[in-house]
Amino acid sequence: MATFLYRLGRFSFRRRHFVALLWIALLTLAGVGAASAPAAGSSSFSIPGVEAQKAFDLLEQRFPGSSADGATARVVFKAPDGQKMTDAAQKATVEKTVKELGDGSEVVSVTDPYTTNAVSKDGTVAYASVKYEVSSVELKDSSKEALETTADKARDAGLTVEMGGDALQAEPEQAATGEIIGLALAAVVLVVTLGSLVAAGLPLLTAVIGVGIGVSTITALASALDLGDTTSTLALMIGLAVGIDYALFIVSRYRAELAEGRSREEAVGRATGTAGSAVVFAGLTVVIALAGLSVVGVPMLTKMGLAAAGTVVVAVLIALTMIPALLGYAGRKVKPAGEKGKRFGRRTAEDTAGDVRGDTRGDTAGDTAGAARPNMGARWASFVVRRPVAVLLLGVVGLGAIALPATSLELGLPDDGSQPTSTTQRRAYDLLSEGFGPGFNGPLMVVVDAKGSDDPQAAATAVSDEVKGLKDVVTVTPATFNKAGDTAMITVVPDSKPSSTGTEDLVHAIRAAGTGVTADTDAKVLVTGTTAMNIDFSQKLTDALIPYLALVVGLAFLLLIVVFRSILVPLKAALGFLLSVLAALGAVVAVFQWGWLAGLIGVEETGPIMSMMPIFMVGVVFGLAMDYEVFLVTRMREAYVHGESPGQAVVTGFRYSARVVAAAAVIMMAVFAGFIGSGESMIKMIGFGLAIAVFFDAFVVRMAIVPAVLALLGKKAWWLPKWLDRALPNVDVEGEGLRTPADARDTDPDDDRELVRA
Repeated sequence: MATFLYRLGRFSFRRRHFVALLWIALLTLAGVGAASAPAAGSSSFSIPGVEAQKAFDLLEQRFPGSSADGATARVVFKAPDGQKMTDAAQKATVEKTVKELGDGSEVVSVTDPYTTNAVSKDGTVAYASVKYEVSSVELKDSSKEALETTADKARDAGLTVEMGGDALQAEPEQAATGEIIGLALAAVVLVVTLGSLVAAGLPLLTAVIGVGIGVSTITALASALDLGDTTSTLALMIGLAVGIDYALFIVSRYRAELAEGRSREEAVGRATGTAGSAVVFAGLTVVIALAGLSVVGVPMLTKMGLAAAGTVVVAVLIALTMIPALLGYAGRKVKPAGEKGKRFGRRTAEDTAGDVRGDTRGDTAGDTAGAARPNMGARWASFVVRRPVAVLLLGVVGLGAIALPATSLELGLPDDGSQPTSTTQRRAYDLLSEGFGPGFNGPLMVVVDAKGSDDPQAAATAVSDEVKGLKDVVTVTPATFNKAGDTAMITVVPDSKPSSTGTEDLVHAIRAAGTGVTADTDAKVLVTGTTAMNIDFSQKLTDALIPYLALVVGLAFLLLIVVFRSILVPLKAALGFLLSVLAALGAVVAVFQWGWLAGLIGVEETGPIMSMMPIFMVGVVFGLAMDYEVFLVTRMREAYVHGESPGQAVVTGFRYSARVVAAAAVIMMAVFAGFIGSGESMIKMIGFGLAIAVFFDAFVVRMAIVPAVLALLGKKAWWLPKWLDRALPNVDVEGEGLRTPADARDTDPDDDRELVRA
């Protein structure tokens, strides 16, 4: 592996014009494809196998033209103080509004509050339901504008009018803003880390090119493959983050090789052969984590994961080829590591390495004297090596305590009740709760499939009677049959809000009662509706979490065995990841479910955690966590293979990699934290959860727990059964194949122990 990548790096350096033009051509081709591709339609959302989806599909068959999955809107009216909606003036305004709403081109039906008993008991609140023939993502902007214009007319007449429902859903605009903020902070971190505008610009440039190719390709294929906007958003976020990180590691290693006195072409080859090997395997772990989303069984998540994985592959290829080419163009503008610092008399990591070996290849003229001084990473690693038990206990107990709230995790999907109070959706939600009770915001639809029953009417009546007797039921509407008379719909209004556990319990209770009706009448009973779909979706994700974890962690474990040629190091990496994810979930529960420090980040409404959050966090954070593990520990493994003692290898790994890994983590956190300012609670939760997870994993697990465990294990950390060692392929991540006789003489294990005691 290292030898092949070494040759690839040197080839890209020498043939820089060809490589650069090749990537520019690919970017242009992808851009042209995206620009000329037909406009993407809506991305259909379906959850195969769950009861709510089966009921939706059945309604489409038995009630043709009813648009069972069509968008809905609720226009909520409130009378002025001291008046009622039944007054003549208010009634005339509402009836005029209902008539105008029914004139819309995509509208299937509009209900009149005065004929459907949709006026509250105190007469102050009423609502009209609008049904559209297409789903919310297919709804034209003109239909949304007509809805808002009609509501404005009713407001002008003196009524308070608010609107809710999925017809008003809009794609969040915060994603682009978050990426801009993340890019700006990443640029600052890169300049500080690499000490040069040119060196800092290379990772940013290649990351943008990689993301441009990936997102443009997704856009070009969106119509053919039914890809939604969220697909490109995830690819953008992940591709940008890993693209910067991978390029950063190779550029940093290149500068270190220059400081060793090597020529620029040789330094590029060695940087690509060593750091590039780590990039390949780190990228593979991310691809495994993202592609593994396929096991969930939700087509939307599968497409998102595969598209993002493809963008990561592009990021890896660009880091291995275009970075060496651009380093060739940069020439002497990218300086050896520590050159700027030595002008001011400061010692650097490379100077220290040279002093320990007894050579002066990394020194500039006149700077060969002075005591070796380890950098901050080496000093921290030396401390951990001396106090491994204390550091390990502190890290594990601390993250364990933060993870405790995760035991109270409640999953659900956001509804209008989780919107900011400044939105009309949230105000409509509150008005309905005030006038009719919170359950009106999440009615359930019970579908009675009586095709196999001798008496469909009796079967529907039996279902209604059973449901009326259940706890937490406010209203049960009469059954509505299709033309064939073999299928009925019954609307059930719960007493509790859609996201509550009471509503979830009611869904399960109706399904349990339906089993008895099926046994007596041979009619099948299904529960659907937006609320039931959300409940089923959350349950499907929960059921898929363990298989997903087993698949992703298992495959990555095998991959890391090949990389590190060890059993305990990959095991430690997987356990550390689980600890950091649990701690991050605990923090998310504490803030978004319990409300701790909620005001600090602008959380206006607490409630269940988004059902996709755990599995999404596992997929994204696992890939990124293994990035840090691979980059940090491969340098330790490299030092150990080259003759250093286990303790000194830990210090050496930190001396060369800690600063770069810390910078990469800060960049990741900056990208994710940019989403915390979003007005969308879902986006805010994702941004906070991923940012805090990266913090825990990079700075607690990788920077503290990992070196502590390796120090305690000693040589056992690198143990591998001989039969397995013979069976595994030798990928040579450490670059042993690149060693020369001069390199071999540079390392004296007897000198290494001095730095550990420093």
